Amino acid sequence: MNERQYEIAIVGAGPAGLTAALYSGRALKRTLLLEAGIPGGELNNTEDVEDYPGFASIKGPQLAATMAEHALQFGAEIVTARVTAITPQPDGLKRIDLEEGDPYLAEAVIITAGGHPRKLDVPGEEQFAGRGVSYCAVCDGAFFKGQHLAVIGGGDAAIEEATFLTRYASEVTVVHRREEFRAQPLLVERAHQNGKVDFLLDRVVEEISGEDGHVSGVRLRHLPSGELETLPVGGVFIFVGFLPNTGLLAVHADHDENGYYLTDANMMTSVRGIYAAGDVRSQLTRQVTTAVGDATTAAIAATKQVEEERAQRHRPVPVAVGGT
Repeated sequence: MNERQYEIAIVGAGPAGLTAALYSGRALKRTLLLEAGIPGGELNNTEDVEDYPGFASIKGPQLAATMAEHALQFGAEIVTARVTAITPQPDGLKRIDLEEGDPYLAEAVIITAGGHPRKLDVPGEEQFAGRGVSYCAVCDGAFFKGQHLAVIGGGDAAIEEATFLTRYASEVTVVHRREEFRAQPLLVERAHQNGKVDFLLDRVVEEISGEDGHVSGVRLRHLPSGELETLPVGGVFIFVGFLPNTGLLAVHADHDENGYYLTDANMMTSVRGIYAAGDVRSQLTRQVTTAVGDATTAAIAATKQVEEERAQRHRPVPVAVGGT
């Protein structure tokens, strides 16, 4: 095994990737964890985590740092690099190409690359990105002290971030295209109890407008009536879903209609030796707890596969005994 070859390589160091690295390391497998940014993924953009067993409440970056240290303790190597392609080779190894530097090789790969925010694709969104349009309340909320903000979306992220933004904003208006929210009822109840949060339902964003190079309002369409209205705001925070980073695999792997990998019970994709865990995998919900559960299964299954294939390669070939 050369210095750039590993038994198990993991792409993406969010909660799923860090957990996979922990279990792979515990199994004494030479483990590589590749991450383009800071280990922890979306945990680093989460103020408070209140639904992870064992912690009534813990800061996202703190949980991320603790998980990374745990993985390192068991021998995983964390390398900062951006992966551009994962390609199965004829000999069964997987080549992992990077944006810069030589590729790595691995006997099994676990993809835990997460995803990126879905955009509204409306006029003004790109124009005012970073100048009033944001996809991360923890990252950018402090820049909007005393301003009226709009939060677009109706899932857990939208409601959580709307409540978080009230520590800076004078008012937060949640804009949702339906009458019912997809978010957990507890989160919605907290938002309703917050005097700084109000709601505009059955509305979609038609345009994000601005003055002097910064967001000044949101043009909304009321779906039942078709009427247009303008909501004056100083910033727009968009939380309308996630797009999985499933474009790294250079060969076809089965996926659902939204691009999420379909896996078997062991988290293996339709490509042998390629596993998926966390937000790249098709499943009912996307939580830290489900990500670490997926990753535990994937790492144990990948370890078993590597061991079985290695034993098979070293198994003596039976010698036929001829008769007379």
